[in-house]
Amino acid sequence: MDTAIKSKAILSAYAQPRPTRTGLFGPDNAGMSDTQDPSHPYADLTPDCVIDALCSTGLVPDGRLTALSSYENRVYLAHQDEGDKVVAKFYRPGRWSRIQIEEEHAFSQELADGEVPVVAPLVLQGQTVHEHAGFLFSISPWRGGRRPELDDWEVLEWTGRFLARIHTVGAARPFEHRPALNLKSFGYESMHYLLEHEVVALEVRSRWQQACDKALSLIAPSADGLSAAGHFGLHSATQIRLHGDCHPGNILWTPLDDEGHGGPHFVDLDDARSGPAVQDLWMLLSGDRGQQTQQLSALLEGYEQFRSFDRRELALIEPLRTLRLLHYSAWLARRWQDPIFAINFPWFGSTDYWQGQVDMLNEQIEAMQQEPLYA
Repeated sequence: MDTAIKSKAILSAYAQPRPTRTGLFGPDNAGMSDTQDPSHPYADLTPDCVIDALCSTGLVPDGRLTALSSYENRVYLAHQDEGDKVVAKFYRPGRWSRIQIEEEHAFSQELADGEVPVVAPLVLQGQTVHEHAGFLFSISPWRGGRRPELDDWEVLEWTGRFLARIHTVGAARPFEHRPALNLKSFGYESMHYLLEHEVVALEVRSRWQQACDKALSLIAPSADGLSAAGHFGLHSATQIRLHGDCHPGNILWTPLDDEGHGGPHFVDLDDARSGPAVQDLWMLLSGDRGQQTQQLSALLEGYEQFRSFDRRELALIEPLRTLRLLHYSAWLARRWQDPIFAINFPWFGSTDYWQGQVDMLNEQIEAMQQEPLYA
């Protein structure tokens, strides 16, 4: 089979709705549909549509397309007639406005101009955001890499320097259009969405809501300006422009070449938002408290070579972990009509899943009342 035709066949299957499976959630999750709407956001993003979108920017693709791993957006590696490879990202309809995407791209370009290793979108026909068949999309150069080895202290220190350079640029000016990470957006709005849409399994819904209420009350500000748990509060932290979702899977690492190029880099800032600097550090920590303390020390050793770090923000690690826990469940629920989610997260919505969430929230309630990590 011709390579281009084969690629189109694979991508066509990727774009189509998943066949209906009944009984995925069971009676305790009647509020969640286990059927797939054929009009899901990407149903019309066929291989021909992708090729036509690329051509509309002045590129000349040779027909070879590879779907890259992405849940939130649809991302494709495209080969051009001249041999170069580019990455086309089609943004999820309704998630970001054009002006919010442009603001993300402007941040990427600021970082690139400051010689921070971030892959900024290409400017084609005078713009970085393009539209075709109702989809907003961007084109970026292709860059490879692998996950960083975060059990290596030198890698952690280097990553700390990298993040400090990003934050130095991020602190220069605020976002005007992109949202902030806060208790309302990640906490209460997530909880209310899950309850209002009856997503939480009925058998554990009451216990889950009680745990949510308790956890969020500990993050809320108290009369003395601290959090209700008695620590430095999220509301008191300096807000800067962040990557926003800095976990190991979102950092690409390349070995040093003969010219000294290599190390960590980001390929996009799709989750960029305002928040405290520690948001881009805590997801790189793993293991028990002792291991996390050592990892944090290495990260900050590198970070503070370029930028000071407010150690009071270490008290925000557990509150931020709690907010991410709620936001993640709400994200899965909001995206469930997209067949990619049902395929990759088949366990979501079960009673066991929600019981696990109750257990993790109770662990977080305890963690937020303990002394914060230090480094």
